[in-house]
Amino acid sequence: MKHTDLKLLKRRLEALAIYRELLADPVLDSLCRYLAAPSVSAYGEFVSALYRANGGDLCVHLRKLCENSENVYVRTVGQGMSPAPHLCRTLEQELATMQMVADLSPADLLQGLETADYLPAFTSEKVDLAACIQHRAANIRRYGYGIYAENHMFYLDSENRIVPVLHPDPILPEDLVDYTRERQIVLDNTRALLEGKPAANILLSGDAGTGKSSTVKAVGNALFAEGLRIIEVRKDQLCAIPGLLDELSANPLKFILFIDDLSFLKDDDNFNSLKALLEGSVSAKSPNVVIYATSNRRHIIRETFSDREGDDIHRNDTMQEM
Repeated sequence: MKHTDLKLLKRRLEALAIYRELLADPVLDSLCRYLAAPSVSAYGEFVSALYRANGGDLCVHLRKLCENSENVYVRTVGQGMSPAPHLCRTLEQELATMQMVADLSPADLLQGLETADYLPAFTSEKVDLAACIQHRAANIRRYGYGIYAENHMFYLDSENRIVPVLHPDPILPEDLVDYTRERQIVLDNTRALLEGKPAANILLSGDAGTGKSSTVKAVGNALFAEGLRIIEVRKDQLCAIPGLLDELSANPLKFILFIDDLSFLKDDDNFNSLKALLEGSVSAKSPNVVIYATSNRRHIIRETFSDREGDDIHRNDTMQEM
């Protein structure tokens, strides 16, 4: 690559629109700063950022960025619509720009600078970025985009934002024993969801330690490659579910909202929120979302003889919940 080509690459990166958010990536950011003012120090910063990202493979890093980008093009495709012709042309141009970056070698970047043996090196495995993105777009209902592209389990943080679980339980259906019929019901219902057929919300109840939560996680792991994701919602976050449904309804993937260890007091506002959601609230049921809940109680509303002795009616359920 000639020195003038590096200047052209800088201008092409500055003009990104569909992939513009990628310029905030530490590797691309340090590369842009190097292209603006080449120096040994700036080169070292770029390679250091690449080492931190994945050990030093530029093309693999660019492929990951492009495939996971939550941009206007993939959102349009994910909603089942055809992108406008100008978007398609822009995508083609920008992927050509990203391919230019992916094809860079240390010698390309160091032209015009005094080279030395002590300068750090990096590699770049050759990949056709345009072909990769075309494949992902054609199979977007399996791959998704953004944080959902590489992660399959999530939770809501204290501000009800969806956050990936970095170290999810790797359990699979074949790791579980007993309750085969019940697990098959859950699996069949989830496959119906993935196939776009009517799927039911499910409550798994039973004694502690019988594999209720493990069943949900195992199904999520087994069907990740088919486009299934799990989002865990705590009982005190049930009021956030209508907002979640609105956010997920336009997503091409299928989701399980997982509520673990569910039980309520009689006048619990959280129960009223869940009841209104299931029985029909102003939020329409999203065809790509189901709710799976587990409970150690067969009666999820804890009733007591409060007016008399104050004892729990379903004593066995209470013992299992403790």
